[in-house]
Amino acid sequence: MRESGILMPVSSLPGPYGIGCFGKEAFKFVDFLAQAGQKIWQILPLSPTGYGDSPYQSCSAFAGNPYFIDLDALKEEGLLTAAQLKAEKWGTDPKEVDYGTLYVSRFKVLRTAYAAWRKQCAGLHGCSYYFPDDYYAFTLANEEWLDDYALYMALKVANGMKNWVEWDKPYRLRDKKALAAFAAENEEEIGFWKFVQYKFAAQWQAVKAYANKKDVQILGDIPIYVSADSVDAWVGGALFELDADGGFARVAGCPPDYFSANGQLWGNPLYNWEYHKKTGYAWWVRRVRHALGIYDLLRIDHFRGFDTYWAIPADSTTARTGKWENGPGMELFDALEAVLGKLPIIAEDLGELFPSVRKLLADSTFPGMKVLQFAFSGGDSEYLPHNHVKNSVVYPGTHDNTTLTDWWENGASEKEKAAAAAYLHLTGVKPTAKELAAIRTDDVRIALLRAALGSVADRAIIPMYDWLGLGAEAHLNTPGKLGGNWAWRAADGFAAKALAKTIHDECSVYCRV
Repeated sequence: MRESGILMPVSSLPGPYGIGCFGKEAFKFVDFLAQAGQKIWQILPLSPTGYGDSPYQSCSAFAGNPYFIDLDALKEEGLLTAAQLKAEKWGTDPKEVDYGTLYVSRFKVLRTAYAAWRKQCAGLHGCSYYFPDDYYAFTLANEEWLDDYALYMALKVANGMKNWVEWDKPYRLRDKKALAAFAAENEEEIGFWKFVQYKFAAQWQAVKAYANKKDVQILGDIPIYVSADSVDAWVGGALFELDADGGFARVAGCPPDYFSANGQLWGNPLYNWEYHKKTGYAWWVRRVRHALGIYDLLRIDHFRGFDTYWAIPADSTTARTGKWENGPGMELFDALEAVLGKLPIIAEDLGELFPSVRKLLADSTFPGMKVLQFAFSGGDSEYLPHNHVKNSVVYPGTHDNTTLTDWWENGASEKEKAAAAAYLHLTGVKPTAKELAAIRTDDVRIALLRAALGSVADRAIIPMYDWLGLGAEAHLNTPGKLGGNWAWRAADGFAAKALAKTIHDECSVYCRV
């Protein structure tokens, strides 16, 4: 049962078009994982990025990110030319995603590819279209969400990408006649958004199949909440807490914690759990079924919100005004398992944990998370390796933590450093400031990686940047910070055979290969 894996966002893979994608670098990384004896590739949500370029603030809980489509594959299909790809700007730094530039260039070439595809599929004189059988199969299998998504995106384009709450009333309130008329007039635009999802799904399933063939499972990630500016919120209605005017009554966030002294005001609409209960949690069944068609294992972000969640008045400017409310608890997971069977879920059980949250985790039997960067702040922390349990997943840090290198050099307090140095046997039990200053950062990094691998936890997941020994430049996300997140990309050749051997050897020592 002991195994290990690597956290590596698709966006962080190298490549020529501004962001990692489902191209040859993804397949090469799977080869690297297999060579390194890794059984899990953990990724961030594959959904389109939204506010703040975050994959946790997406326009859809079901759609895939158009940025991840392999443009070279479209070129090989005759939908793009090398000249068309070369003509676009993809950013100035290959080690960083430039989302502003990407937004312009990526959709331009995808629209070019779509026009070429329609031309390929056009009948005599372009009067009708004969799309491939697998396209029709895809649209039919996904019509529950795809039709709404494509219509929503076409409406966003027509409205200058404004939030749907700013659209004209007939569209905002989903007047059937108005939507039907719009759809009839915008068939080609709606078709573009379906084409994008069709190509995304086909390419991702090829990557996933290759990984599974190499005995590598994909650990995906879904946020607990949907974005306020999303098709899910637009069509959801009674799924969410609404006020008398049909607006969102309260929104999500979290109280002051390790990451933010003022808490975090996320702004996501909150679920109307009583309504979900009346439907047998049908929307959640759809969502989890869809996710398990994309991933092998599923990490659910902010698991504690299913027990108790922080509810903030929608007009509030700070998370401090929120209060705790009760979530659905085990009733939701019982309903999911009644339909879907045993769920391969990992619970992100971080944050302020009440006894009731711990009971929910125990009752669910889902593995929780142990994060070493949280372990050394004092006392007999549950995150210290000697307190770990088998049914858990250990991380040096999550995507919200900085890298181990940066944590030691800039993030950890002197108290944490002293506790870590003593615990990891890098010094005596009471190190002096001089002794701490003499410790090599890389020695700390390697000791922490070995502490994670040596944990009793069934699974150990190491972020790729920690195997590479990178610093603050690879910090993926700083909670509460707007802009500058989710941008790190690995350098060409990062997945070297020598590193794969090192990882394999280290994991072998702890019986994880």
